[in-house]
Amino acid sequence: MTPIRNVARAADLNPVRPAPQPRQRQAHVTVRGLSKKFQGTTVYNDFSIDLPMGKFISIFGPNGCGKSTFINMISGLMPMDRGEVLYDGLPIRDVTNSYVFQNYREALFPWFRAIDNIHYPLRVMGIERKERHRRVEKLLLDFDVQFDLNAYPYTLSGGQQQTVAILRALVTEPEVLFLDEPFSALDYEMTLFMRERLQKIFMKRKTTMLLVSHDLDEAIQLADQVILLTRRPTRVAEIVDVNLPWPRDLDVMTGEGFISLKRHCLERFWREVKRD
Repeated sequence: MTPIRNVARAADLNPVRPAPQPRQRQAHVTVRGLSKKFQGTTVYNDFSIDLPMGKFISIFGPNGCGKSTFINMISGLMPMDRGEVLYDGLPIRDVTNSYVFQNYREALFPWFRAIDNIHYPLRVMGIERKERHRRVEKLLLDFDVQFDLNAYPYTLSGGQQQTVAILRALVTEPEVLFLDEPFSALDYEMTLFMRERLQKIFMKRKTTMLLVSHDLDEAIQLADQVILLTRRPTRVAEIVDVNLPWPRDLDVMTGEGFISLKRHCLERFWREVKRD
């Protein structure tokens, strides 16, 4: 009888506690109460939106509406005056993210070879050499790179330099990739090539991608959703779902579905442009 009493007393002193439940996470980029002013001009005022993670999202709107400002703030590059941004319930500092800038010439280290530029973020992260090479080789295979990565950036064409910048952003295997008009400085042929390669990466990895674009064709071609913004103070004019098959090749882009979506977005865009 004594052992039983001792067991009972031990159980009273050390009750069995249920295992902690995992924190509920939301598969969205959640923006709440975002506000920003520049020199007294309100760009965003109490702006809120939910964006699905694992999707390709395009941001499109009138000139000066704050498209780049939006992704600069939610990526943590620019402070917001007020507001909160969560990625799957986590702050941006706890999420692996990368950013591709419009000006690729200033984004790359000219004293590093192209291949060293790609390796650089992995070195900063402390990834061991063998794993670095594995990641880089895998990415190069996915992107089908056809130029000499042992060259220095200033010897490469604009499209090749931007390819290196995108590869450097992707090599960390980010949960979120921000792209601020990444192809606007490229010629049309290279732009089409880069869109094709980016689609291939997205279809394979399903990385959350947030693209700012001033090209409506591009915004629709690459997106699961197009976020149409208004003039300042900026709000959401409409969220347009792009239910077109992947990959978005020539047949898709010249099909009735694409043309209908473009007409709809263009009409909504002009309404905002002409609004006082």
